[in-house]
Amino acid sequence: MKLVTVAGPPSSGKTSVILHTIRELEKAGISVGVIKFDCISPGDEEIYQAAGVPIRIGLAGNLCPDHFFVSNIEECVSWGLKENLDLLITESAGLCNRCSPHIRGILGICVIDMLSGINTPKKIGPMLRLSDMIVITKGDIVSQAEREVFAFRVGRANPSAKIIKINGLTGQGVLPLADEMRNTPDTITVNDCSLRFAMPAALCSYCLGEIRIGRDYQMGNVKRMEF
Repeated sequence: MKLVTVAGPPSSGKTSVILHTIRELEKAGISVGVIKFDCISPGDEEIYQAAGVPIRIGLAGNLCPDHFFVSNIEECVSWGLKENLDLLITESAGLCNRCSPHIRGILGICVIDMLSGINTPKKIGPMLRLSDMIVITKGDIVSQAEREVFAFRVGRANPSAKIIKINGLTGQGVLPLADEMRNTPDTITVNDCSLRFAMPAALCSYCLGEIRIGRDYQMGNVKRMEF
């Protein structure tokens, strides 16, 4: 079974891109399943079900989404193998733009939309900078000049990535992405694999449920600003 990680800011068009890609892969007889990671409510389960795509939802709740992802990804691979899938796609929302759900040796894709602003590429962390492919969406809504500047800044943020543009409504441009997924190596297990970047630091008093404000209540991994 092949494994692919897809990440990107909320509402960047990840689900639409994945669905168009799955339709293209299904034409070649490739069975695809999706694991959707989110925090509170994904809202996409019905969309995948309506398309006949096997889907499982993982909600991190009050946990860091990255820590939740890495704690569950091995079981996700086991589920995909049990379902006899040819390809398993994990979809993660980069809620803090610091998320790093890409795994070494596993095809990593970042989806980013042009409506987020031309400065967005330099504001996004390892989920963009360390991805193998970057999918740019919503280019049909902005001007040609904005498209060129945005693509230039994406390329500057990650010079080694393949950059493709996909229309999330029509699926135009999805073929190169489907080809990359189809040709990625098989994955039997992610046990002993490594993340491409360390997860956000955690384990402070607020991670453990503290809600009171003040230095007397702050313990563990605390970082302070200088004024």
